Amino acid sequence: MLRLGRFQGIRGSGLFFIVPFVDTVATSIDQRIQTVAFNAERALTRDTVPVNVDAIIFWQVHDTERAALEIADYREAIGQVAQTSLREMIGATELASLLSERKKTDELLRSEIGAKTAEWGVGVITVEIRDVAIPAALQDAMSRKAQAEREKEARVILGSSEQQIAHTFVEAAEVYAKSSGAMQLRAMNLIYEATKERGMTIVIPSSMADSMNPGGLGALLAATATTRS
Repeated sequence: MLRLGRFQGIRGSGLFFIVPFVDTVATSIDQRIQTVAFNAERALTRDTVPVNVDAIIFWQVHDTERAALEIADYREAIGQVAQTSLREMIGATELASLLSERKKTDELLRSEIGAKTAEWGVGVITVEIRDVAIPAALQDAMSRKAQAEREKEARVILGSSEQQIAHTFVEAAEVYAKSSGAMQLRAMNLIYEATKERGMTIVIPSSMADSMNPGGLGALLAATATTRS
């Protein structure tokens, strides 16, 4: 409230008296938490990528005297400061950081805007970036890049698996090379598994068939026992 143009005092809610033609209510200030939506269109990031960013700020007046006397329209000023700070932040940040580090960016904006509005008795509670829109052509390029990186990772994993399998085969081949009986037992097991699972008729070389007859089988078992001993 002003008296003859000079600050007289602050009146809270409820009834209060004023002197007609002498006292005036300069402004009425809402001290509840309020929000302002703001954006930055076609702003360039640090790596020169045009983006459209939408954000929202939650603020509250904590010093009504300063909010009424230090600035003519604190609501309009908050919106302008928020938009300017957002553009400055975008210009100092690369696109990858802007997309992946939302929490860090929100805190940076809150700190910068709050430092400017504190002089007006307005405190910034939080700032949240709601959306970051990038050009469609760039979205397609980023999608292709991400797909290529996933394919590269899959090929690396496949190559590593093939390498492990190859080492296993080499070790198995060394074991079979040291024991002919082990190789023959493995061949017999493969034939048995194939005929058991699929009910197939398999034609095998005569030399392998000879090794599977009773006499050959006895020699095979004997060779296996010798190898184990």
